[in-house]
Amino acid sequence: MRAFDTFVAIDWSGAKGARHRGIAVAACRAGSDEAPGLVAAPGGVWSRTAVRDWLLARGADSMLVGFDFSFSAPFMARGAHLPGEVETPDARALWRYVDAMSDDVDLGAASFLEARRGRHFYLGAADGAKRDFLHWRACEVAGDGSTKPSTVYDAIGAAQVAKASFAGMRLLHHLRGRVPIWPFDPVPDDGALVVEIYTAIAARAAGMRKGRSKIRDAVALDAALARLGSAAHRPLAAYDDHATDAILTAAWLRANAGDTALWHPPALSPAVAATEGWTFGVR
Repeated sequence: MRAFDTFVAIDWSGAKGARHRGIAVAACRAGSDEAPGLVAAPGGVWSRTAVRDWLLARGADSMLVGFDFSFSAPFMARGAHLPGEVETPDARALWRYVDAMSDDVDLGAASFLEARRGRHFYLGAADGAKRDFLHWRACEVAGDGSTKPSTVYDAIGAAQVAKASFAGMRLLHHLRGRVPIWPFDPVPDDGALVVEIYTAIAARAAGMRKGRSKIRDAVALDAALARLGSAAHRPLAAYDDHATDAILTAAWLRANAGDTALWHPPALSPAVAATEGWTFGVR
């Protein structure tokens, strides 16, 4: 596996509006145990377009960049991302479609979901039985058959990932052809590479129990970082789980990017790679 000079983790947001306190960007250098630090947002608060522009401006840099949202919707189980609506034979076609059909500001996609509620997305009891909307990607189903708590079709509740993921698909469409995105693109010999991350994987690796993966104080953050081989962090102005998730996951990326097995999970077939993608760190 090629080496990277910098590791970046981005806690993402699908919220409406143009500025999002739920977005946090953390970065750390290779070859050092220095803890990741937060990257300052233009104007003090990140927008999704500002994240896009920040990354595009650094596309030639040797960076591994992880985004915490689902890069595609399930395809393999039903042979379609949005059955009966439109043919999107691969994830790139889905990104293009979501971007074309969303008029929300700042790469938002709430209107895309709301226009399809009850048909593809669950936004409340009026849409029917929630279980009818629960479909998972191959990387979201463990070997024992258990699944992640939510899917990209579930757009309500604290665990929902739909809004962030479809907003993220718009971002990926804007990055397409400019910054490689794994596993849809091959790993480049140089420059930046974008991967999908799941911050709970980093939390588990740092010894945090399932269901208790959120860090909101300095002591807990330093303890988790130490388990990943990182030095203590520089104090933050505020401790929220967006900032701490990004910091911890950047440290996890640095510690695990060289694990060849993570780049070649057995279930990542060419068809899965093209249509659904994969979460880096899922074996």
